[in-house]
Amino acid sequence: MSESDIWSFQLDWLNIIELLGLHSINQIPESKKQKAIKKITKLYGTEVLLTLKPNELDELIADELKGLLKRELMDDARQKEKLEREIRHNVFPLKKGKIIGINMSDLGDLDPNADMEEIMRYLSRKFLNNDEDDDEKDDDLGDNDDDKTGIYI
Repeated sequence: MSESDIWSFQLDWLNIIELLGLHSINQIPESKKQKAIKKITKLYGTEVLLTLKPNELDELIADELKGLLKRELMDDARQKEKLEREIRHNVFPLKKGKIIGINMSDLGDLDPNADMEEIMRYLSRKFLNNDEDDDEKDDDLGDNDDDKTGIYI
């Protein structure tokens, strides 16, 4: 780091990470940090940057890093969306919400040490009368909101 980058000691990297919506400083490569600092120094000059408040400097660096990390930020957003979809898909596939009465004696043969996916399959079979084969058939039919029980209240 050169003397012209002395203003960068005022940076609050935790604030910058929060502004970018990241979880860890390790998500920002060191080369991109240095590139952003050099570009901001070149654009504004050391004297001007030393007169700015620390939160203003953080915003400048965060804006510059957004441009440099555009691909990484988009990948992170896609990964979050994928995780949300998986959670919505794997948790009870209750459409439009339902209330299920659970008798604790029905859970006698449930293995408490099983992984979450296996527990969800067990509960689905037990209380929703679904099998994995039925789920695959329903996916092939598409979205059909009709009540298949034939009972209407």
